[in-house]
Amino acid sequence: MALGGGTWLVQNKILPGTYINFISVNRATATLSDRGVATMPLPLDWGPLDTVVEVTTGDLQKNSLKLFGYDYTAPELSGLRDLFKNIRKAYLYRLGAGGVKATNTYANAKYEGVRGNSIQIVIAENVDNPAVFDVTVFFDGALIHRQTAAGTSTDQLTDNDYITWKPGVQLVATAGMPLQGGSDPTITNGDYQTYLDRIEAYAFHALGCPSNNTAIKGLFTAFTKRMRDEQGVKFQCVTYDNAADHEGVVNVMNKAIGTNVEPWAAVYWVTGVIAGTAVNKSALNKVYDGEFELELEFTQSQLEKAILGGKFAFHRVGSDVRVLSDINSLVNTTLEKGDVFKENQTIRVIDQIANDIAVIFNSKYLGIVPNDKDGRISLWSDIVKHHELLQTIRAIENFSGDDVKVSQGETKRAVVVEDHVTPVNAMAQLYMAVYIS
Repeated sequence: MALGGGTWLVQNKILPGTYINFISVNRATATLSDRGVATMPLPLDWGPLDTVVEVTTGDLQKNSLKLFGYDYTAPELSGLRDLFKNIRKAYLYRLGAGGVKATNTYANAKYEGVRGNSIQIVIAENVDNPAVFDVTVFFDGALIHRQTAAGTSTDQLTDNDYITWKPGVQLVATAGMPLQGGSDPTITNGDYQTYLDRIEAYAFHALGCPSNNTAIKGLFTAFTKRMRDEQGVKFQCVTYDNAADHEGVVNVMNKAIGTNVEPWAAVYWVTGVIAGTAVNKSALNKVYDGEFELELEFTQSQLEKAILGGKFAFHRVGSDVRVLSDINSLVNTTLEKGDVFKENQTIRVIDQIANDIAVIFNSKYLGIVPNDKDGRISLWSDIVKHHELLQTIRAIENFSGDDVKVSQGETKRAVVVEDHVTPVNAMAQLYMAVYIS
């Protein structure tokens, strides 16, 4: 990363940047950036390898065949539809290496994978000019591309989103010639590490771990801890059945059930919710509207243990399936990280402050504003304005400008900010006393 970031114990940093500690208080032109960006690596049948692809909600709905090899309504895309229910954008990555592109006499599939075997090419003489050919391409029987060759060779054809033409092949009328021999890449644990290396340069709010492999879940957990605690990059990682005991890792409890369904499939929906829930909102009691059937047969005692064990759980409420508690996997608290750090709503506030103040400092002050009294007052003013916006939308409470102190650090280049905030959490429990006379 170009700029330094992370937490600090002593003022001994070398890289320019922002170093922010969040400490739980022992209970004895600022703007708010938008949320809603997620990332996941996926075992896909179509698409470029070793490439991070930015996909918006509109892209998924309009271009799913081109991007993923399936129509938007296909059951193979149920996980992606769940992911995008609560986000605006995702950075997706196709896992694996190797694989074979489907092929025939005239063309190769654009990407490796079995989906290339569903492509068919039809060549016919042009009705008005028999000296040229009309060439159409079908995917699962649906027309996806049509062009007329300027001559009688593939050299006169233009590549499209699905195939690349082999050079110098003479065109001959054919009722339909499928591409064949396509196979999916092989996926190893190392491909997940490659993905994490690639995604480190991107900014997002939630990272989904699509695996029940202990080693891979450990890899994602270690990556999240390093990025949050050492690099100052604030996001949360969503995993399945992973007692990470860290505020940056969400541990989904419920197993997805059904034929050919991965047990971790609820990670899709939860990743979208963690990324897309606003800084002043909680996912507590949110209705699950995902496409997977979840294991829900738990007693009240088991649900209580789930909360105490830092598990993000779903439960049945009447005919609905709802989020039991919007919590992360943190179980063992310290003086610096108290119970409030278990709440994802608190972490959203923390991450919002860290990301926004870093942007303000790095873009407006770093290397630009002198570290004198006036410069520090300006920085104080921007932080206060930012926090007042958080208070206006009821993400924090009881804030005043006196809660922020900006002073010079131990060197001429350093600035130290002492910041006190109180995150607001959604109502979760009602205790009521009714007096009857």
